[in-house]
Amino acid sequence: SANVPGSSNMAAGTNRRLQQTQNQVDEVVDIMRVNVDKVLERDQKLSELDDRADALQAGASQFETSAAKLKRKYWWKNCKV
Repeated sequence: SANVPGSSNMAAGTNRRLQQTQNQVDEVVDIMRVNVDKVLERDQKLSELDDRADALQAGASQFETSAAKLKRKYWWKNCKV
C-alpha cells in the first residue's frame, strides 16, 4: 500500500472521518447520560411529590373527621341549652 499513490491521503481521510464519527458518538453519549440523569432526578421529585400528596390527603381526612366530631358536639350542646 505504500507504493500506491495517494494511499496515505486516503488513510488520513478515513482516520479523520472515523475520528469525527467517534466525536459525534461521544457527544451523543454525553447528551444521553445527561438526559438519563434528568429523568432519574425527575422521578425522584415526582416520588417526593407523591409522598407529600399522600400526607396532605391523610391530613385532610383527619381534619374532616375532627370537624365532623366538633360539629356534632356543638350541635348537641346547642340542643341542651
